[in-house]
Amino acid sequence: MDITNFDQWLNTLGEALQKAEKAGMSDQTIVNSAKQLGDYLASNVEPDVPQNRLLKEMWENGTEEEQKAMASMLVKMVKNRNLH
Repeated sequence: MDITNFDQWLNTLGEALQKAEKAGMSDQTIVNSAKQLGDYLASNVEPDVPQNRLLKEMWENGTEEEQKAMASMLVKMVKNRNLH
């Protein structure tokens, strides 16, 4: 899938979140997975839109605890977005 804007990126995260929940993953497991994905993306993917560049910069400058908090907030944001 070619993600060309922030809304597509959020939709992709939402679909992945729904699949994880349907598979019975706990919220903590989902957040831990989001943290691992953030680590991978920050190390291996060049941001394609300004919002992703901001996320990468924040991730790279955050502590381990701040990165976990960011991952948790992103999961929460995607969950709330899918409720509307």
